[in-house]
Amino acid sequence: MSINPVVLTPTPPTTYRWRICALLFCSVVIHYIDRQALSHAVVDPVFLKDTGLMGSDGKLNKVLYGYLDASFKVAFMIGFLLMGNLLDRIGSRKGFSFAIVTWSLGGIGQALVTSAAGLGITRFFLGIGEAGNFPASIKTVAEWFPRKERSLATGIFNTGSNVGIIVAPFFMSFFMLHFSWRVAFVVSGLLGLVWVVFWLRMYATPQTHPKVNAAELTLIESDAEIISSKTPWMKLFPMRQTWCFAIGKLLTDPAWFLYLIWLPTFFKEEHGIDLKSMVLPMIIIYTISAVGSIAGGWLSSNFIKIGWSVNRARKTTFFIFALCAVPAYFACITSNIWVAVPLVGLATAAHAGFSANLFTLVSDTFPKQAVASVVGIGGAIGSIGGVIMSALSGIIYQNFGPAPLFIYGALAYLLALLLMHLLNPKLSPAVLDSN
Repeated sequence: MSINPVVLTPTPPTTYRWRICALLFCSVVIHYIDRQALSHAVVDPVFLKDTGLMGSDGKLNKVLYGYLDASFKVAFMIGFLLMGNLLDRIGSRKGFSFAIVTWSLGGIGQALVTSAAGLGITRFFLGIGEAGNFPASIKTVAEWFPRKERSLATGIFNTGSNVGIIVAPFFMSFFMLHFSWRVAFVVSGLLGLVWVVFWLRMYATPQTHPKVNAAELTLIESDAEIISSKTPWMKLFPMRQTWCFAIGKLLTDPAWFLYLIWLPTFFKEEHGIDLKSMVLPMIIIYTISAVGSIAGGWLSSNFIKIGWSVNRARKTTFFIFALCAVPAYFACITSNIWVAVPLVGLATAAHAGFSANLFTLVSDTFPKQAVASVVGIGGAIGSIGGVIMSALSGIIYQNFGPAPLFIYGALAYLLALLLMHLLNPKLSPAVLDSN
């Protein structure tokens, strides 16, 4: 009589890493609701009058608005440097909590202002805190995902930017029309404080998390890196891998910022769209953009899965999305809003797909202990471009109309890709030591 051997079925890996990704997605949604609140508030005459942003013609003072956004970008730049370093020192759990509490209190503070100067001060704290969102998110993805899944995870959480922008006009129009602009800012700020409660309850490193089984941990650590002591910030700064990311941010962030801060004004003044009517165009634009973010993450991940090198996969994806940005110029010369909307949507999708891979580039070329610092350095340099563009964009728009801004948005991504390729032709990883 033979005895059949017992066949042990391997325990499938848990999927808790995707819950962490969902948390990151929610943080980005809140980040963009808070960030976009101002660009929707400025179409309200009551807000303009209360905060001193109304010009002598009864419309938005575009030059002052540009300067105000530039001050936010200065805070963003400072915040990227501070938050990136802080996150690598104290970890994602504490660092992310600190960042989102800071920006939430800054967001709530906007409800109390009575002048443009007061708005500038509160938005400075908003910018300091919001700068921590992406360094923390990229660091968390590097901790929780193997390299082959990182661009997809980044693409998914980065889609939160588009969802936040879609939700923002609904959110702002509801609270501004039914209550006041001050209530709208208070409620948007409270969202982040609620998120922190869930983050503190759910987050731990995968090695210590009780809901991560051995199979999932093995998957997460399938391309585990040798973790050395933290690399000093000044050693990261001169590396060409750092500048490959930083140049990409420097050239493409201003294009994205232009769409964020000027689209509501563009649609109102060029196409006669009011706050209520603006919801549908924004939904269409940023739904297209959300598809771009996920497609960008999926496309490069799929290229890697079929055997392409990381270098070929990332740069092919960059090139595809850079080409998608080119038609943006035609959005500013058409008189038909329903021609302009899909063209702008394609441009924002191009940014989302490009950005998902740009952030993933950091974890491709740096070990986990340096990721947040490098994202912070690159984000700060990107914010320099944003500061310059914000300060100039109001003057440009006021005197020359929106066309020059759209031309920049059309060409920025191709130029960025060219310079990134020259800096790191093979996407060689950085060599760090602990000395």
